[in-house]
Amino acid sequence: MRKFYAVPLALLGAGAATFGYASVIERNWFRLRRVDVPILAPGRPPVKILHISDAHLTPGRTRLIDWVRSLDALEPDLVVNTGDSVSHRDAVGPFLDALGPLLERPGVFVYGSNDFYSPIFKNPLRYIWRTSKSDYDRHRREPDLPYRELGSSLQTAGWLDLNNRIGRLKVGELDIEFGGIDDSHINRDRYDKIAGPVDPQADVHLGVMHSPEPRNLDRFTADGYDLLLAGHTHGGQVRVPFYGALATNCGIDRPRVKGLHRHRGAWLHVSAGLGTSPKAPMRFCCPPEASLLTLVPRQ
Repeated sequence: MRKFYAVPLALLGAGAATFGYASVIERNWFRLRRVDVPILAPGRPPVKILHISDAHLTPGRTRLIDWVRSLDALEPDLVVNTGDSVSHRDAVGPFLDALGPLLERPGVFVYGSNDFYSPIFKNPLRYIWRTSKSDYDRHRREPDLPYRELGSSLQTAGWLDLNNRIGRLKVGELDIEFGGIDDSHINRDRYDKIAGPVDPQADVHLGVMHSPEPRNLDRFTADGYDLLLAGHTHGGQVRVPFYGALATNCGIDRPRVKGLHRHRGAWLHVSAGLGTSPKAPMRFCCPPEASLLTLVPRQ
């Protein structure tokens, strides 16, 4: 009888240990991704962009709050937030506290679905064969999170709201043109509102979105944007060694679920994100991260 129970008990113990590691250790094992992006004209000085995404902040996540505040020491020239900042109705204040001195720097933002809708429990295995997009189509109608308060607070700090909007900022010596869209995952994207060729007088053109859906990536690229910034995927959140992400929860392919890649004539950076949904608080082989992108001259 001992042998009969040995294997199931060993598997149960291994599963419990893995869950404990994924939910307690790796979920709070924050990393900084550093990468150079060669899009500047020759002779231009480098510009540092801090890309943050998917904090899914809830009150009490002090380690995450403190780590994000510490990123100001990187002295970024620009902060880009690609959404899913909060996951609780009382999290706007803590999120602003997390940004802290970063709010004094030039910044831009778009929303993600979880800035509008509080998280609900879903079977995580479903992400392997479908995305969560239909959950909002069928069941979620009226937003129950204070996204307007979040947006107005960021705008008061001087950050640009890029939800279906075009904007412009002077960042260092660069004149940067931005095009942004609201979250396609919940059908709030309206690319037609920003459609058209980029202004050739701008030094750099950045496309900002939450979910990296190929149909929008194609339109940004066709309009002449140099660098596209997105989040949403959590880098897969759970990755299998030697295989990678099991799912992306959107239309992007698995090899480009996080990091810097090409998309036709543009560069694409997908953030693996800072957090997780409170209903699925774990990461495995995919630590939470922010990214420091340094724009450098083309070779």
